[in-house]
Amino acid sequence: MDKDMRIAILGGDARYIELIRQLQHIPNVQLFLVGYDRLEQSFTSSRQLDFNELEPKQLDAVILPITGTNQEGHITSTFSKEAIQLTEDWMTQLKETTIIFTGISNDYLTELAGKTNKKLIPLLNRDDVAIYNSIPTAEGTIMMAITNTDYTIHSSRVIVAGFGRVGHTVANKFAALGAKVSVAASSLHDLARITEMGLTAVPLHNLQEYAGQCDILINTIPAPVIKKDSISQLPSHALIFDLASEPGGTDFKYAEQRGIKAILAKSLPGVVAPKTAGKILAEVIKQILEEV
Repeated sequence: MDKDMRIAILGGDARYIELIRQLQHIPNVQLFLVGYDRLEQSFTSSRQLDFNELEPKQLDAVILPITGTNQEGHITSTFSKEAIQLTEDWMTQLKETTIIFTGISNDYLTELAGKTNKKLIPLLNRDDVAIYNSIPTAEGTIMMAITNTDYTIHSSRVIVAGFGRVGHTVANKFAALGAKVSVAASSLHDLARITEMGLTAVPLHNLQEYAGQCDILINTIPAPVIKKDSISQLPSHALIFDLASEPGGTDFKYAEQRGIKAILAKSLPGVVAPKTAGKILAEVIKQILEEV
């Protein structure tokens, strides 16, 4: 950075430990950490403060947790019990040029940024972050499959619903382990690409016709697509892993009624590879700040 930059990190989880490590080594950057009072380790080149000790008008960037805020503006931290709330009054005190980073946004946060004329960047909406994160997500899904089955992934019949950034990587990794992978998608373009990759292309609206020959069903679509018609056709030993953002895209209640184990796998990058996930976030934030 060519000029001094003050960055506040408000809350966070295990990913943010690596994020802090990466950012504190940038020349001319001063970090202010809020929500880390119960963390056993300290960061010598960063200042740990209470939220009310921050001076918003001095900040050039604010980094919120991956989960952002709730609908009342409250921020959670794995390493603190301190109450942190992002209000319109606090946001108004920030400089006009201050950038707000978050993992995901919601109506409250989006409206608050609009009212106070602040630039809000939901990192998980970016292609680069999502593609990088798809790697630990796929590895975490493989880990869950190994843990929850008594048969090998090799030769297992796997259906991946969705061929976006996560679905593409998940399908690729399971195929590399020898699974018989089918991918359900709506787009003709995606179906063609799936076929080109040597996988079985399944029109999403025909998913129920293929569900009977499935050991592991993996959903990546953040919409209700794994419905009764498909779940009812699954073999009794089948597993469902839902990787979509909460509440997922699976009829979990019906899966339970049928005796099908269905797992909503939240924040897999932060669970299976927090160091890698934190480094990914740090690299993207550094790139954005350098551009600014």
